[in-house]
Amino acid sequence: MPKTDAAEALAALRAGLPVERARRALAGLMRAANPDTPALDARLLVQAATGLSHAAIIAEADRPLTAEQAARLRAFARRRLAGEPVSRILGRREFFGRVFEITPHVLDPRPETELLVEAALRLRPHVERLHATPPVACDLGAGSGAIIVSLLAEWPGLHGLALDISPPALRVARRNAVRHGVARRLLCVRGDWLEPVGGPLNLMLANPPYIPQTDIAALRREVREHDPHLALSGGADGLMAYRAIARRARAVLRPGGWLLTEVGAGQAKAVRELFLRAGLTAEETVLPSILPDLAGIGRVVALKANN
Repeated sequence: MPKTDAAEALAALRAGLPVERARRALAGLMRAANPDTPALDARLLVQAATGLSHAAIIAEADRPLTAEQAARLRAFARRRLAGEPVSRILGRREFFGRVFEITPHVLDPRPETELLVEAALRLRPHVERLHATPPVACDLGAGSGAIIVSLLAEWPGLHGLALDISPPALRVARRNAVRHGVARRLLCVRGDWLEPVGGPLNLMLANPPYIPQTDIAALRREVREHDPHLALSGGADGLMAYRAIARRARAVLRPGGWLLTEVGAGQAKAVRELFLRAGLTAEETVLPSILPDLAGIGRVVALKANN
């Protein structure tokens, strides 16, 4: 959309405009900038600007925007038109049925990462049968804590360890743990991958940076400009973090413990081989060593420590 047209459309989002008309006008503006989810983007931004629920916007369609609400909505729209994701504008993201705070210091959790939590929950009966003491799961590079907090919320007997090299990220993870009532079972520790961990762990989960450095410039603008570079770059071939984890994975996992890690498209076989060489094994009867996402892409590698 030309800048002059966008400026005119933004100016139309003024005080006194009925909230439903504001939503429709914003959806049109979003459609020109982001054809994938314009209606959803518009609804979420109007809700955030006005404090109204989706139902209230429908029920009170003629309710006029106040000057403050209109100004807030224009500010949100400018940020979205500049390529900032709605989740970043709002400072929150839904993941595994819960809302998580996100900040510029953490990766914006992706829907495909929910597969890590699903895979860990499939292992619950095996983990609890093997080990009498409360099981412990470690989330490497925890970021917002979406993975480990979701798992703790779904698995009441589990204890967790969130590791991240970034203190601001760990503070976000801690706040999310408090928000979802699992803070008493989660320890947040600063560390570079497994460096501070002595074990023993029942589960090790990771969504490490796996984008080859030369591919970062080709990422979508929303990702390239708004996710922390530290959470994206996997070195020259994208496998740098997996090598660091593999060096100590077997030493800190209990016999019968599991490693679950997300991988990038086309990386699953290489990552599986890397961890097999490090002493882990595949146990396909319990869990496939490569789990596909909804698009059929190998997305999670699952391997076990020998008994």
